Amino acid sequence: QVQLVESGGALVRPGGSLRLSCTASGLTAREYSMGWFRQAPGKERDFVAAISRSGGTTDYGDSVKGRFTISRDIPKNTVYLQLNSLKPEDTAIYYCAVARTVFAERIPGRYDYWGRGTQVTISS
Repeated sequence: QVQLVESGGALVRPGGSLRLSCTASGLTAREYSMGWFRQAPGKERDFVAAISRSGGTTDYGDSVKGRFTISRDIPKNTVYLQLNSLKPEDTAIYYCAVARTVFAERIPGRYDYWGRGTQVTISS
């Protein structure tokens, strides 16, 4: 059974940092690209970042480019999202997902498995 478990969400002040982690089990992560999405209350799920199967290519949503960094540890079946210079509008539930493809994917429908999410709240 495939499971993706996110962790690291927290309440942080504006300008602060967080690191989210997502560990996959029940699959061989090196066969998948991995991504992060987020969903704020009343809004659609938005693309945040993705990393290719090899880890050699990354892609970011416009609103997080230059502030967030995605990385992966293939032997640990884990993907990370470093969040810096956080803003109140970054408040959302953050979800990780895996796609059985080579590329860093932006489209949610191309992902095969999803985690349950971790809450990130940015507030003073």
